[in-house]
Amino acid sequence: MSCSSCSSGKEGTPRGCKSNGTCGSDSCNKLTVFDWLENMQLPEGQEAHPFVEVRFKNSRKEFYRFPKDLKLQAGALVITKTESGYDLGRVTLAGQLVRMQMKRKKVTPNSPQVGMILRLANSKEIDLWETVRTKEAEVQKRARELAIALDLDMKLSDVEFQADGKKATFYYTADKRVDFRQLIKDMAQAFSIRIDMRQIGLRQEASRLGGIGSCGRELCCSTWLTDFRSVSSGAARYQQLSLNPQKLSGQCGRLKCCLNYELDAYRSALKKFPRAEVKLHTKKGVGIFQKMDIFKEELWYAYKNEWMTWHKISLKAVHDIIEKNKAKITVPSLEDYVAEEPKKTSVHFDSGVGQDSLTRFDTPKKKKPFKKNKNKKYRNGSPKKV
Repeated sequence: MSCSSCSSGKEGTPRGCKSNGTCGSDSCNKLTVFDWLENMQLPEGQEAHPFVEVRFKNSRKEFYRFPKDLKLQAGALVITKTESGYDLGRVTLAGQLVRMQMKRKKVTPNSPQVGMILRLANSKEIDLWETVRTKEAEVQKRARELAIALDLDMKLSDVEFQADGKKATFYYTADKRVDFRQLIKDMAQAFSIRIDMRQIGLRQEASRLGGIGSCGRELCCSTWLTDFRSVSSGAARYQQLSLNPQKLSGQCGRLKCCLNYELDAYRSALKKFPRAEVKLHTKKGVGIFQKMDIFKEELWYAYKNEWMTWHKISLKAVHDIIEKNKAKITVPSLEDYVAEEPKKTSVHFDSGVGQDSLTRFDTPKKKKPFKKNKNKKYRNGSPKKV
C-alpha cells in the first residue's frame, strides 16, 4: 500500500505512488485477495464476522477487531490502536473470508496478535499520514549513512513510519548479530522519534521491496505468495535443471520459490521411469543411463567404454529390456531399440503479396552514376564555337 490514494492526478497518473501510469509497480497490488464471498448473504440469525484484515506499507498484514456500530468494506482507511499512538491502514478483506484466513493462519479471536480498530480515518489524519510517508526515503538514506559511519555489518532495506509520526520501524538484514545500540541513539537524536529495529530475512526483504523476476513478471512473494517454504537443490535435480546458482537464484539471492511449483508433478511423472542406477545388459555391452526427457518419455544410454555415443530409447523399450534382463534374457544391442527420428516436413510459405520478398524494401536503392551534359553551350565562361 505504497499509494496514499488511488485517485488520479491532473494528467491521469496515480497521485500517490508516482509510478507514472500504473499502481502495480509500487506495491498497490501486493498480496491482493479476491473476495469471492462478498455478494453472498448470511443465513438468518447469523451475525457478520467482527474481524477484518488490514494492510499497511508493502506486505505487512494484520487482523483487527472492529466495533459493532462500524460498517467496514474493502478499501476503507481505518485508524488502528498501537502501543504508542495510532496507525493508519487499508482494509483489504472483510466478511466470512476473514474467518477462513484466520483459521488458515492459526490466529484465534483472543490472540494477542489481533488488534483493535478505533474508527474510520478523517481527512486530517490522512493528510498527516501522506506527509509522514514522504519523509521515509530521506530518513532511510540518513540512517544508512549513520550505520556506515559506525561500520556496522547490516543493510537497512526499508523504513515504515507510524501514521502519527511518533515512531519509525527500520527493517534490516544482517548475516550475524549486530550491536546497534549506538545506532539507535544516533537515529533518535537525528530524527527525534521513537526507533524500532526489526531484522528480516532476505526473502522477506524481497517481498517488501518487490521487483521483476527473471521470468519478466513481478515477484511472487510480493504479489500473492504468503508462506515461504524451504527450497532445496533437489528440486532442480528432479526437474532435470542445470545446477547453476546464477540461474536458480532469485532476487533475494536464495533458490527461487517457483522451483517448488511443479515439483509434485515431476515426482509423480518420474515414478514411471526406471532408476538411474539400473543398467541395461546387452550382448554388445552394458548400457549406462545418461539423461532423460520426461515430457517425451525418452531416455539416453551409452555403452560403458563408448561414452561419446548416446542411444535414444523410448520408455516403453527400456522397460522391455529391463523385463528381459530380469528373466535372464540378454538382448543383442541397444541399437535395435533406438527410437526413430520423426521425418521433418518442410512447410511452404506463400506471402500475402505473392512470391515477392517481404524484405525487398529494406535494401537501399543504388544511386545512378552522374553523367556530364554534352549539350552545354558554355565552357570556361566562353561560348562554344560551332
